[in-house]
Amino acid sequence: MGSNEHDCVVSGMGVISSIGRGKTEVVNALLAGDSRFALMRRAGRQKHSSFIGAEVPEEMYIGEGPKQAVRTASLTAQFALIAIKEAWDEALLCDVDPRRIGLIVGGSNVQQRELVLAQDSYRDREQYLRPTYALSFMDTDICGFCTERFPISGVSCTVGAASASGQMAILQAANTIAAGQVDVCIAVGALADLSYWECQGLSAIGAMGSEQFAQNPQLACRPFDSRSDGFIFGEACAALIVERAEGCLRRGVRPYARLRGHGVAIDRNRNPNPSAEGEAHAIRTALESASWLPQSIDYVNPHGSGSRLGDATEIEALLACGVTNGYINATKSLLGHGLSAAGAVEVAATLLQMRAGRLHPSRNLENPIAPAFEWVRDQSVPHQIDNALTMSVGFGGINTAICWERCR
Repeated sequence: MGSNEHDCVVSGMGVISSIGRGKTEVVNALLAGDSRFALMRRAGRQKHSSFIGAEVPEEMYIGEGPKQAVRTASLTAQFALIAIKEAWDEALLCDVDPRRIGLIVGGSNVQQRELVLAQDSYRDREQYLRPTYALSFMDTDICGFCTERFPISGVSCTVGAASASGQMAILQAANTIAAGQVDVCIAVGALADLSYWECQGLSAIGAMGSEQFAQNPQLACRPFDSRSDGFIFGEACAALIVERAEGCLRRGVRPYARLRGHGVAIDRNRNPNPSAEGEAHAIRTALESASWLPQSIDYVNPHGSGSRLGDATEIEALLACGVTNGYINATKSLLGHGLSAAGAVEVAATLLQMRAGRLHPSRNLENPIAPAFEWVRDQSVPHQIDNALTMSVGFGGINTAICWERCR
C-alpha cells in the first residue's frame, strides 16, 4: 500500500458461520460463548473416519438465491452469496457505479468436497458428468458466480495464501483501491469446503486434531491451552467492503474501522511449521506503517489455530514485538478454523467486538500457555477497542498482520 492506506475503511460486512447467519446473530453468539462442535455429518466429509468440526446448519442457508443458480452452486458459492449480500446492503453499494466496484476472493482450491462428491457420483459413467464440473475446479468460479449476481464490473480475482487468504484478500482489496483501479472493493474469505481427503491429509501432517477429545467434541477446540492437539475445522465465510472513508460517508454509511497499517512476511518454507521471526517481522512492519508503538494496541485477535507449535510460535512473536498489554482472545475457539475464510472472519469478529464494546470469551482456555497475557477466558468482558491487531498465517510460510483503528 502507498501513503493513502490510512484512508481505507471497512464500511460493510457480512458473515455466516456455524453459530449464526448475519452479523447480529454471530456477534451475539460470540459474546455468549456459543459453539457447535460435533462429529462432522456433511456428505463427503467422512470415510471410515470421525473428524470433528463445526458445520453450518442447513436451515441457515437453504433456498438462498434464484433456484436455478443455487441448484448448480457449490456450498462455497452459496455462502459467498449470503455474505456479500449482507455486506452490500449495509454499505449501500447500489448507489455505486458497478465499473468502480471490485471483488477479491480469498482462497483457491476451496470446493474440494463438491469435486469429490461429483467424482464419486460419476465414476464409471464419466460421459454424463455435469458440465458445471468444468467451472467448479477453476479458481475463478466463485468470482464468476458472484459477479453474475451483483453489479461488479471492476477488478475480480482470487488470492491464494492458505489460511492467510482471507486477510490477504483484504490487503489486496486495499491495494486495488490505492492503485485507483476501483473505488470500492469487496474482500471475501471463501468457505474452504473440505472433503475427507483434505481432512485426512491435514490430520496426517499433524495439523488437525483431535484424538484426545474424540469422545467429547465440545472440548476439542482449545487454542493457546496446554492440552490442545491441533486445529478443529469450522465452516464459515465473511465479506468485507473496503473503500476510502469519504466514499462511504458521502453515502451516509458509518464505517467500522480504519486500516492503519499492515505487514506481510514470507518465511521461504513450503512446510506447515511456523516461524516466530516471520510473524514478528509482519507485526513490526504493521506497527511501523501504522506509526504505532506496541503498547498502543489494546486488543489482539491472533491466528490462534490450536496447534501446539503454532500457538507457541505466535506467543513468541508477540513477546518479541512487545505486544503484551492488550486483551487477547481466540475466535477459532468458538468457530473453529475456517482455513481460507479464517482471516476475513476474524477481522469481522474483531470489528464487531469493536462496535459492541465487548470481547468474546475463549472456549476451553483452562491452562493458557502464556498466563501473563490479558486473556479473555470463560466470560465476555466490557472493553472499548481503539487499536486492534489481527494476525493470520498460512502454510507456505505466509505471515500477515493488520492494524485497525476504531472510527470515531
